[in-house]
Amino acid sequence: MKKILLAAMPLALFTAALLKPVIEPLPLGSAVPNADLKMKDISGAELSLKDACKKNGLLVMFSCNTCPYVVKNQQRTIELAKYALSKDVGFVVLNSNEGGRSGAESPQAMKTYGDKQQYDWPYLVDSRSVMADAFGATRTPECFLFDKNNKLVYHGAIDDSPANPQAVSRKHAEIAISDMINGRDVAVKESKSIGCGIKRLE
Repeated sequence: MKKILLAAMPLALFTAALLKPVIEPLPLGSAVPNADLKMKDISGAELSLKDACKKNGLLVMFSCNTCPYVVKNQQRTIELAKYALSKDVGFVVLNSNEGGRSGAESPQAMKTYGDKQQYDWPYLVDSRSVMADAFGATRTPECFLFDKNNKLVYHGAIDDSPANPQAVSRKHAEIAISDMINGRDVAVKESKSIGCGIKRLE
């Protein structure tokens, strides 16, 4: 009986993998999902993505407090946020790590982290990973850029070297903003986000 159970386990795991839903990213050209949904900011206020949107659009970044790739990209995140805001593009960071919400990804830990990094933009709790599911976001950090018409024009990484800031040769998100606000077609519309997986609840 024990041998039969052991033999059946790989099949069970394979079947479970097949049944696990595949998360598809938001298609280019899509509108901001759940734009009116209010989320708790580290300031204590409740904001929606619609509230964060500015005249030239909105850049949404999925991030967290603990991922090594977030740490490697933190200075670049700050620089990108300041660039976006200087171009009248809203910037907001969402933390969807529900699996760590009672510990390192708690609202208080988020506030501590955001204050330490001198975030001057919303850092919102994505409760139950609702927004991550709606966007099809799977990594931290991961960017979604929307134009002034509320259409997704870029999805992917901050730049072409997430693991090594010294090796960056193209700033994907910044160039996408520049293309967008200057009326050009975004040259690179998608890139691969490399980072930690978003910790959804099972």
